Amino acid sequence: MGRRIDADTLIGKLAGTPASLDALYVVSGDEPLLAIEASDALRAAASKSGYGERISLTLDARGDWFSVIGATQNVSLFGDKRLVDLAIPSGKPGKTGAETLLKLADMVSNGALSDTIVLINLPRLDKATRNAKWAQGLVGAATSVDIASIDRNQLPRWIAQRLARQNQQLDRESLEWMADKVEGNLLAAHQEIQKLGLLYPPGAISAQDVERAVLNVARYDVFGLRDAMLAGNAARAVTILEGLRAEGEALPLVLWAVGEEVRVLARLAAAQAAGQDLGAEMRRQRVFGQREQLLRQTLGRVPPRTWPAAVQHAHDVDRLIKGLKTTGRLDDPWEELKRLALRIASARPMPRR
Repeated sequence: MGRRIDADTLIGKLAGTPASLDALYVVSGDEPLLAIEASDALRAAASKSGYGERISLTLDARGDWFSVIGATQNVSLFGDKRLVDLAIPSGKPGKTGAETLLKLADMVSNGALSDTIVLINLPRLDKATRNAKWAQGLVGAATSVDIASIDRNQLPRWIAQRLARQNQQLDRESLEWMADKVEGNLLAAHQEIQKLGLLYPPGAISAQDVERAVLNVARYDVFGLRDAMLAGNAARAVTILEGLRAEGEALPLVLWAVGEEVRVLARLAAAQAAGQDLGAEMRRQRVFGQREQLLRQTLGRVPPRTWPAAVQHAHDVDRLIKGLKTTGRLDDPWEELKRLALRIASARPMPRR
């Protein structure tokens, strides 16, 4: 039988030695930082437990789903236990994918997986998809890790909890100020919390020290890249991207800042094309304040047909970062990320006839 567990509880259990591991995990949610943390904890625990081979797959409805079952059955030359790491960024596996996932769930339920752990990453699924047969099959067989969304009202408490892990504290006003500065973005908040841990000793941190640290940003930052791309400033986007590369910024972090915005805009563009209320959809996507105005301008500038291709482009860059060859793409993921940023920054609306 499947079971549900929150990310913090899972990470706490995996910290034990030895960790007790299940055959199938499904990590689902719209907070990339928390999903990454949960998945990384699972990968690390699997590695410590002797699962020395890792097979990474990123699939959509048109993907090679036969490779999933094959990955669970192929015997390693060295007899290693394996982790099959499957990402379905769209949350839509298609007919063949749905059949494959049901078969995988049956294999787990029947104990047919030998020396294999399967980790599946999904976005948060809507109600209709959650009720699909394949999704119900996974829930019945897997350990489901539900990533809870952190809204603006919860963010100060979340920041306080993360600071407490570093034995640091902020007063309530500073927590609210910090939450405003990161605009509800957990990754940005995570970066600032880590910065405070590096700059200041354990204990209470003054409001002045917090403001000095948070406002002292690097010459180039991933959010500046994001904003330049969305504003249509191609030259600045390229300059910032090259600066990030020169400064040694982690490429997965840069891709996250660009790719997450592309995925949000793709959802907004689809909702707009379907005649849905754009403001309501922005609330659902947790878009507020100045970011809302910038995204509205971007939607008005970039043709709707651009977004599905841009989402796929982001998936391809992720594959390149993982060392996987991708047809039609350059081998250098930084160069492909530049192409993706320019795809958005250089786009212009179709002229009206």
